[in-house]
Amino acid sequence: MSSKKHWSPGSDVAVQSVERSESGGWIVSGVLAPNGICPDCGLHSRRRHGWRRRWLQDYPAHGDAVTVDLAVCRWRCLAPACPRRTFSDQISSIARPFARRTSRVGEIVGHLGHATGGRPAERLLHRLGLGVSDDTVLRQLKRCAQGTTEAPTIIGIDDWSWRKSQTYGTIIVDLERRVVIDILEDRDVVTCTNWLKRHPEVEVISRDRCGLYAKAARQGAPQAKQVADRFHIVHNLRQANEEQMNLHGRATGRALLSDADNITAAGSLLKSRLAHRTSREEIFTTIHALRNQGLSCSEIGRRTGFPRRSIAKWLQFETPPDRRRAALKPSSPWYFEEFLSQSWKEGIRTGSALFSLIQERGYEGSQSHLQRLLAGWRRAEQQASDPKVEHKILEPVRDPETGHAISPVIAAALCIKPRGKLTSDQARKVDALKTRSPAFVSMRSLAMRFNGIMRGRDAGPLPAWIDDAIETELVPIVRFARTLNRDFDAVKNAIEMPWSNGQAEGQINRLKTLKRAMYGRAGPELLRARMLPFDHTK
Repeated sequence: MSSKKHWSPGSDVAVQSVERSESGGWIVSGVLAPNGICPDCGLHSRRRHGWRRRWLQDYPAHGDAVTVDLAVCRWRCLAPACPRRTFSDQISSIARPFARRTSRVGEIVGHLGHATGGRPAERLLHRLGLGVSDDTVLRQLKRCAQGTTEAPTIIGIDDWSWRKSQTYGTIIVDLERRVVIDILEDRDVVTCTNWLKRHPEVEVISRDRCGLYAKAARQGAPQAKQVADRFHIVHNLRQANEEQMNLHGRATGRALLSDADNITAAGSLLKSRLAHRTSREEIFTTIHALRNQGLSCSEIGRRTGFPRRSIAKWLQFETPPDRRRAALKPSSPWYFEEFLSQSWKEGIRTGSALFSLIQERGYEGSQSHLQRLLAGWRRAEQQASDPKVEHKILEPVRDPETGHAISPVIAAALCIKPRGKLTSDQARKVDALKTRSPAFVSMRSLAMRFNGIMRGRDAGPLPAWIDDAIETELVPIVRFARTLNRDFDAVKNAIEMPWSNGQAEGQINRLKTLKRAMYGRAGPELLRARMLPFDHTK
């Protein structure tokens, strides 16, 4: 019948019959047009050697499965010198060798797998009448995934988290073509070094300021220029400004400084905590003083900028309330504080020895967690043995219009923002900070010079800037300047070259979206297949 041509999986297939199967689907029987051409010598042959049948899954019809029963002829090659004695008809336009479904079905499977993943694609294909498993979808997806056709010369490398703060992987992006080259399962130096050694054509490596990738680039691609990410450089400067302004106390009551490794940083940490404690007492006193004037909680909130419920809670206490601590667990070294204190007094001072002792008593935490507790004890002993240093607590800088304390976060952001981009409120706060904080004046001057260097694309003034930053004797700024000096070549390239790691960050956001869409079940092979460029012709 004339309608049989609509059931054909390809132009070379002649449909002989269309029948219903016992399972309710359709069986389309067809034969190929005679085309006996030897693939080796190209000689035409008319001598058939036999027949074989291929059963191929094809597009469904009205939701019912369609199976193509295709008769494929096998021919004899008549050329005496040809090494191939028999050959089959070529049906590459219909199906790949050894495939169980037609090429057009494989294309649909690949598209859905790339868009949704394995299990979602399996469910959708079943609804469309194509019974395909998630493993088949992933195999098709990996077959269609391909790397860049040209060797990458300028790459961006960055880490991403399998599980936040626990396990990390590495993503490598071609910055010129804006495509993902590869995804590594970890962020180990050896893994990155081996990958770079397999790609000696790399000329430029853009990275963040992590020393791990810097070391891998030096070992795996010594010929390549390293470029530090400009965003992270400016972000580190803002963090240094925030750390310094934290000495004026915090309006939010949360300290930012982490435990430092040297005495100078430890002194800054102590001053920050003293300022934090003083600011909490000052806020508490101010709230009670306003309450004694007969003001309501809502009016106190409008004047101080704190939530009404927080004010009502603080008014219930006569002294500033201590922070509530969670119940100690065996994963915390403070759970074994009494035993550790006794062992410390008995002369057992090494972290490894104490770690072994509390592990025998059920400690489930890490040794680094224990070392942080012991570092506090060592600092306390050192401060007790050294002459006491009076740490001056700086007064918080307040907005002259509202009277609210300017938090270190806002002060750090205003420190690196040019005057022309400030609003009237921000300009007022900047003027107040300049008046009350000499450190802010120095930091803002350095920040404006640094922004000029970054935007001017000339690294010549950078060494002088580093020297001036070190001479300020502001501990966070000095630390930032010294890290710039250690990574000077990469920072210089970041200023003078147009490349940055923004494209890698964007690809990481795309990868995170894929992981969330698959509820975190995606393995490295699936993520690699879905992130690499997709070949629609396979």
